[in-house]
Amino acid sequence: MSILTTFVLVGMVDSFDKQFATVEINTNPATNAGPAMAVMPLTAFPCEIREGKVFYVVKLHETQDAVIICQEDVKNESRHGETD
Repeated sequence: MSILTTFVLVGMVDSFDKQFATVEINTNPATNAGPAMAVMPLTAFPCEIREGKVFYVVKLHETQDAVIICQEDVKNESRHGETD
């Protein structure tokens, strides 16, 4: 059995309370096994979370710990060329 030394996982927040978030985590690329469910402390996230928030669990080097990176929110800016 081999241990993953580098990886990128894609996660999404399903729900949260004042202390914990319930999240879905997928491998990248996704496999047929489907997402894993996890409960994570809010202190693990380096950003403000909300339902539907996408984040990544990244480990790029064998000797480093995995880190959580939050996806940037897209601001509602008007698009060029669109009309109402």
